[in-house]
Amino acid sequence: MRILITGGAGFIGSHIADQLAADCHDVVVLDALLPQAHGSGGAPAWTAEHEFVEGDVRDPELLARLLPGVDAVCHQAAMVGHGVDPSDAPLYASHNDYGTAVLLAAMHAAGLKWLVLAGSMVVYGEGRYECVEHGVVRPGQRRVVDVDAGRFEPPCPVCGMPLRSGLVGEDAPLDPRSTYAATKLAQEHLAAAWARQTGGSVWSMRYHNVYGPRMPRDTPYAGVASIFRSALERGEAPRVMEDGKQRRDFVHVTDIARANVLALAANAGEGVLVPVNVCSGEPHTIGDLAMELSSAMDGPPPVVVGGARAGDVRHVVADPTRAHELLGFHASVRFADGVKAFATDPLRTSVTTTP
Repeated sequence: MRILITGGAGFIGSHIADQLAADCHDVVVLDALLPQAHGSGGAPAWTAEHEFVEGDVRDPELLARLLPGVDAVCHQAAMVGHGVDPSDAPLYASHNDYGTAVLLAAMHAAGLKWLVLAGSMVVYGEGRYECVEHGVVRPGQRRVVDVDAGRFEPPCPVCGMPLRSGLVGEDAPLDPRSTYAATKLAQEHLAAAWARQTGGSVWSMRYHNVYGPRMPRDTPYAGVASIFRSALERGEAPRVMEDGKQRRDFVHVTDIARANVLALAANAGEGVLVPVNVCSGEPHTIGDLAMELSSAMDGPPPVVVGGARAGDVRHVVADPTRAHELLGFHASVRFADGVKAFATDPLRTSVTTTP
């Protein structure tokens, strides 16, 4: 197949491009080389292995030239991460949502009906929680006064008692709690509407916490693994917010890429968007990540600093069942092995923090 990968020079997109090319697919990489991820150094060296086009997914004329002859689109282009503050919102909405809308319109004009979308676990907000008395419940926003007092676990919204966190499935209610999260959910809605209108097929790959080689660094748009590693390389202890016990699913980027390759070979169904958790199935705490990385880098142990960023959630742990059943996907990189390798993995050079 000939596959267009938007954002294909980026952290995740580049690994997808490499795996598709290794499987003898014809890959076209489109990337705007946003400074938030790429700095000002131009196209990364690995793009030389593929047909590379520097350009913006929001450019309909460019897409009209690229899409003829393409069999499927793997849409990875996006602004990611927690960002700086609400001043980022126009950029997130423009790149993530308007960009997706332009791409979908261009795909319709070209008669294309196969899309794999980079989704995200951030659309869930908090994960799945159960109260002993009231069953499965949805906790509300954590109060600043509770976080400041070190009360990090969300209580039952009915009785106020402690909750037990569990595995969040794709059918869970969606509750985005950041600008980035809101734009990722909007992408799903746009793609679902496109699928219904055109008979198209969409997989939304809801990535959990991705880490691995080529991760961007020294930027507010990077993930927590990159932030911890940068601190350790400066000889500083990783600073862990809350009490370090917040649970996540850390999944290696090569597993993310392989899941996308599987999705590009499987029809989600005519006229539908199917969301799929892409995760390791091996939950760990943020503190676990910091400790493992500190040990692998012979650095100082993590420092727990309390507090929480606005919009942060306590636990999001994925149910991997649907990915197993529909795509045959099982993560292959174990947490301990992946984090040990990440200590010396090549990362992107420092990038600008100016939006």
